[in-house]
Amino acid sequence: MDENEELSAEITGDDSADKDSNSEQKEIAAETREDIPQEPAEEQPEQNETLTVDVVGVRFKKAGKVYSFDPSGFELKLGDNVIVETARGMEVGQVARTVVKAFDNMITKPLKSVVRMATEEDLISAAKLEEKEDEALMECGEIVKRMNLPMKLISAEYNLEGNHLTIFFGSEGRVDFRELVRELSHKLKTRVEMRQVGPRDEAKLIGGYGRCGRPLCCATFLNEFNPVSIKMAKEQNLPLNPMKISGTCGRLLCCLGYEFEQYRDMKKELPRNGENIQTQMGNALVNTVVVGSNPIKGTVLLETETGARIEKTLKELQTEKEAKEVKETPKEQDQRRRRRKQNKPKS
Repeated sequence: MDENEELSAEITGDDSADKDSNSEQKEIAAETREDIPQEPAEEQPEQNETLTVDVVGVRFKKAGKVYSFDPSGFELKLGDNVIVETARGMEVGQVARTVVKAFDNMITKPLKSVVRMATEEDLISAAKLEEKEDEALMECGEIVKRMNLPMKLISAEYNLEGNHLTIFFGSEGRVDFRELVRELSHKLKTRVEMRQVGPRDEAKLIGGYGRCGRPLCCATFLNEFNPVSIKMAKEQNLPLNPMKISGTCGRLLCCLGYEFEQYRDMKKELPRNGENIQTQMGNALVNTVVVGSNPIKGTVLLETETGARIEKTLKELQTEKEAKEVKETPKEQDQRRRRRKQNKPKS
């Protein structure tokens, strides 16, 4: 072995010794750390979940949507009139939801602030602007008629400062109203915004009475529209005639969703249509088929093989010892259908 090899071996040996000593020191340090009781580490809460802000709900019109604002330290109660800053400028609103704590990540940014409490002068000024809204709507109607634009004017709204006018209209398609806005802004000396709304919002803005004889729900207490489907009418055994289940807006009645879940839960306890049930009629057992039900009364409409129909309560079906589901074979089902066709009166 030459000198270089001996030197490299010595260097390698020294390194391994250093490693052994370092590992021993680490083991001693680990034992020392285990002996010393350590305080539990404080959990760092997530920033978005712990940060809360004060928000107050403000509504600008009856049955309108409730918007969140920063209360700015004001002690607000339900029904208080406040002045808030919106995208259209300063507006008068009414407190519809008192101040609550809300998570920061649940708030739509930026959160506008309540500027001040509304005074009597503010309310008088707002009332005068409401009178001007009718005049502005008439002026707009004349221009629309002259320009022959396919739109139906619904309502107009001024902000508190009177420098911003919003006109709501309905139309079946898109409308080019740029020239209308130019001429109307020049005539009224204010900024004009045209906003197209759908049939439901149109009924909400105009108001009226439903087929029940009461004021429209959307114009009375509904803050927003929930989806309504024809399935809700089917579940409640309502006629599927569009004239009977549609509102003044031409869409399905919003009230179809009020009792939908209740009907669905009640129907879970009743036999389904088409089920075969053997029930007692006098002293005989007869095979019947479920052809309908009334969840409110808790009754089931049964049809016999001869075409006769009987109504029985769910309690009666449950207490009858003989009442049970009959599983017919395909052959028995065909025989029953033939007998029903033979017994069916000829037209």
